[in-house]
Amino acid sequence: MTAVPLSVLDLVPVSSGSTTAAALANTLDLARVAEQTGYARYWLAEHHLNPGVAGSAPNIVIGAVAAATSTIRVGSAATLVGNVRGLQIAETFGTLAALYGPRIDLGLGRSGAPAPGARASGARASGARAAGAPAPGASAPGASKPQSLAPREDEVVDGLLIPAPFEFRIAPRSRFALQGELLGRVPGDVDRFEGELSLIRALFAGTWTRDGAVVEAPPATGAPVELWIHGSTGGASAWAAGALGLPYGANYHTSPGTVLASVEAYREAFRPGVLDAPHVIVSADVVVGRSAAEASELALGYGQWVHSIRSGVGAIEYPTPAWAREHPLSSGDAASVADRLATRFVGEAGHVADQLETLERVTGADELLITTITHDHSARVRSYELLAAEWAARARVRVPAPAGVVA
Repeated sequence: MTAVPLSVLDLVPVSSGSTTAAALANTLDLARVAEQTGYARYWLAEHHLNPGVAGSAPNIVIGAVAAATSTIRVGSAATLVGNVRGLQIAETFGTLAALYGPRIDLGLGRSGAPAPGARASGARASGARAAGAPAPGASAPGASKPQSLAPREDEVVDGLLIPAPFEFRIAPRSRFALQGELLGRVPGDVDRFEGELSLIRALFAGTWTRDGAVVEAPPATGAPVELWIHGSTGGASAWAAGALGLPYGANYHTSPGTVLASVEAYREAFRPGVLDAPHVIVSADVVVGRSAAEASELALGYGQWVHSIRSGVGAIEYPTPAWAREHPLSSGDAASVADRLATRFVGEAGHVADQLETLERVTGADELLITTITHDHSARVRSYELLAAEWAARARVRVPAPAGVVA
């Protein structure tokens, strides 16, 4: 059978009653398990001002994960251009590659903390070019209320649920808007993406010039860093990745309604560059239990957690199943996160693997990026272990060749 690698997306979740230090220790533990059980990559997301997420400094955590492992690729999904400048990004990831060798991945995203009053939009059903949205793993924006972008209902495409896409309006007083203020974001920041991307590539290649002279930025110059672009819509990120022949990360787990528009736009725009052919990794939110009943129990609390992000409060500490049962969402709040709940793959390993195969088939994914959150760390680790064992039993796991080193 065609080998499709599985990788890990870690948001560094903080469980209720726990601490940031414990969450970071759990990340290192999970990274070691992921390496031992055959996952190909271990990627960290970028979040800010979220009590329930300790992934606010992913570049530091990447170094810690790389130091705790030896073979698994380690990187970001995504480093958000606009939150930090291109020179700093290139120098940081060049340093990581100098320390840990040629297994560092740099995933770039366009947005994540827009200026107050901005909007983060999903792509319309037509897949037309649109503004970028949060990258895989990036915090969803605070909103007054998710609104449908297109007058269509949820649909099932060859067995895969594609919910109606949503548009998130960023409330001025939301935690997400505050991120933009404190990070110094201004209107038009995302328009700098192409320029910053060009700068980063040139600094890695050692070809950036000023006044006719090459300006080097060690240790970025010549660093063997694998560059990815991540996006949620069929917008500028997908088109930039395709036009440059770079690998692309598409986002089913936080923007399931736009994933097909995203990968279609990337493939439509693709021209040989770093890669000779398109290469896509697609994210999925997964909980695997030893039985369907156990998985359903472990999955409780996800709706409340997602709602805390979308409502603008900021991600709460991940709740226990007991707390989630005692504090159900109202019907309106539940409707605002229904797309995320309906597209989370929950069950025993065989059932979840079947759903992942469907996601792979419908999107044409070359790799799958798995993110799992449960209140109990041991249950989270076991979920990844059970899935890895099932995937390996289907002869579908391998460590992929690098998708393309920046040159």
